[in-house]
Amino acid sequence: MLKHTVLITGASSGIGREMARLFAQQGHNLVLLARSRQPMETLAQALRTQYAVSAHVMEFDLSDPSAASNIMTALEVQNLHIDVLVNNAGFGLLGPHAVLDAQRQFDMVQVNISALVQLTRLLLPGMLARHTGGVLNVASTAAFQAGPNMAVYYATKAFVLSYTEALHEELRGTGLHVSCLCPGPTHTGFVETAGMQGVAAFKLGAQSALDVALFGVSAFQANRAIAISGFKNSVLALLGKWAPRSVTRKVVQLLNRQ
Repeated sequence: MLKHTVLITGASSGIGREMARLFAQQGHNLVLLARSRQPMETLAQALRTQYAVSAHVMEFDLSDPSAASNIMTALEVQNLHIDVLVNNAGFGLLGPHAVLDAQRQFDMVQVNISALVQLTRLLLPGMLARHTGGVLNVASTAAFQAGPNMAVYYATKAFVLSYTEALHEELRGTGLHVSCLCPGPTHTGFVETAGMQGVAAFKLGAQSALDVALFGVSAFQANRAIAISGFKNSVLALLGKWAPRSVTRKVVQLLNRQ
């Protein structure tokens, strides 16, 4: 297998951390990126020791509009060429749009959409020149319907899904893989950040971060355009596709109540 250098955003915990371990197990080198340096340093050292790969740590806050350009500068300074970009970083907030903190919602758009697009656009030319690698974007089953009480989060994930599908077709035949991972409820720090403890959607069951990461990495390497993790999530996404949107948004509103 060709050895790649994989940049993973949101690598300090959850799905991103598990993906880092999986790529390292396969012999790929890593660039770990998140806001919290210490968890990444601990992970990077463990991966270097266990799998004899290189693991660089970069501390950036993707809610900063200048983050993407600063990341590119840091990569150039360290002479790092990224073959695979995993846009995993993202967060959600639970509550009415008019009540939730305005700046936090604007930051959500920046992290979930703008930074993802910027990093993808800036790194794609190098991947195309080398005819290898690709992009794995992490969306959510939230991408398949509107989400009352999490309006901005659901909308950002719908963008990620549509954007990734388009890139998958644009880059067909180039040697690059482009996939969109769509997990359902997952045991990560997302629930606490979003304020979703006790929400009905999570009471119905959640996957482990490792299970989602395993599925996502496998789907990316198979170049699946859309990868919905978990049978139950796949069924619900399919039902949501055929049910009237007037119905699905009411169901989601019920599920997004504490």
